[in-house]
Amino acid sequence: MKKNRLKTFASDNNSGVSPEIFEAIKSVNVGHQIAYGDDDYSAKAKKTFQDFFESKVDVQFVFNGTGANIVSLQNMCHSFHGVLCSNLSHINVDECGAPEKIAGVKLIPLVHDQGKITPQQILGEVHAIGFEHHVQPKVISITQATELGTVYTFDEIKALSDIAKQYDMFLHIDGARFSNALVKTGMSAHEMFVKTGADILSFGGTKNGLMMGEAIVFAKHADFRFKKYIRKQSSQLFSKMRYIAAQFDYFLSSDMWTKNATNSNNMADYLAQKLTDISGVSIKYRVESNAVFVNIPKAWNQILWDLGFFYYVWDELDNTVRFMCSFDTTTDDVDEFVSEIEKLASSS
Repeated sequence: MKKNRLKTFASDNNSGVSPEIFEAIKSVNVGHQIAYGDDDYSAKAKKTFQDFFESKVDVQFVFNGTGANIVSLQNMCHSFHGVLCSNLSHINVDECGAPEKIAGVKLIPLVHDQGKITPQQILGEVHAIGFEHHVQPKVISITQATELGTVYTFDEIKALSDIAKQYDMFLHIDGARFSNALVKTGMSAHEMFVKTGADILSFGGTKNGLMMGEAIVFAKHADFRFKKYIRKQSSQLFSKMRYIAAQFDYFLSSDMWTKNATNSNNMADYLAQKLTDISGVSIKYRVESNAVFVNIPKAWNQILWDLGFFYYVWDELDNTVRFMCSFDTTTDDVDEFVSEIEKLASSS
């Protein structure tokens, strides 16, 4: 029987909600406001996004990350278009075929390198452009931070953006852990999104302390004239929008995003350091955000699962498992977890 733990390393989706977010929601729970995002609080949150990105970006609030990605892709694609993405990307692996079914586009997965895709891979696909028998590559979609916890540099994003512009494509960033990437690189949101020339960002908050809701950020230079209809048709238009908007307004204006992402990143670094010297454990990928991927003996899997510490085996071939740190992970949580692994190592 799996132990019921208050804290786990299974997923940053498992963590609770920052207490301040409840207060932010409570603060807008006053009187009546115009529905569907035409309220004063949503307008204020959009202004906060513009200040955060130092640009006249446009913002749409949606329910969840899959919804943010689907609405984003629909704004950039027709049914004959393709999306170039990592074979590990969330849109390719973890959205149950939603991009194909709802957005009606073909995903073109590229074999990742440390979670990333490269300009050379994109150039290997542009030969199809203009040939009517082939799906037309239209979007480059990257994840920042990646599914392996690695982080694209400014130059890496800019290089992909430049290729997108050269071939009349768009660059989409799936930023479920965008805050973690900002903290790791030290870049501002302006640098990572606006200055690189990206077109649409799916900006995540749920993994970083929000209760619900994600934001789609549209670059100032981009003209997506049908975006309000696409969001509605995709069932992502929330009537009481102020309750999502208030969370993001506080999240960005109070620097909660920095505090929460810094803690989860730091705890991942701390966990990786503690694991490094344990016999039978090896770090698989660079630890650059809040994820730690390790190889452990397969015999440990069920024991750690029963203890309630982790979610699933990421790669069965070499028994790679993923440990995720959250905004509320503490050093005591890490120490308790590591002590259980040390017990397994000493008895092996």
